[in-house]
Amino acid sequence: MIDHLALDVTDIDRSRAFYAAALAPLGFRVMAEEKDGEATVVMFGVEAPEFVIADKDRPGEANHVAFRAASRVQVDAFHKSALKAGGRDSGGPGVRENYSPTYYAAFVLDPDGFNIEAVCHAPG
Repeated sequence: MIDHLALDVTDIDRSRAFYAAALAPLGFRVMAEEKDGEATVVMFGVEAPEFVIADKDRPGEANHVAFRAASRVQVDAFHKSALKAGGRDSGGPGVRENYSPTYYAAFVLDPDGFNIEAVCHAPG
C-alpha cells in the first residue's frame, strides 16, 4: 500500500492553490505546512498526510513514493533487499523523529534515482 507521494514544485504558492482546489472535491485538505530551512512543505490528506508538495529541490530530483510497511522488520528487509537489487542507500532504517516519534523508515534510490521509502508508523 502506498503511504504517501511527494512532488517538488517550482512555485509553492501556485501549486498549493492548485492542489487545494483540485483535491477538495476528493476530500483532501491542507493538513500541515512547514518550513524546512528556506523551503516550504505542504501536506494534503483526508485523515493523514498522503500527498506532499515542496519547493526544496528541482522538480523530479526529490520526488518519492513511500510504501507502508506493517512492521519495522519489513522496513529493514525492504532496505536490505533494495540495496541487494541495485538500489543506492539514501537513509538507512531508523526512527525519523522530525516526522513523528514512531516514524520508522528507510530510503533507497532506485536505478533511475527516484527516492523510494518504506515506512512503519507502529511504535517499537
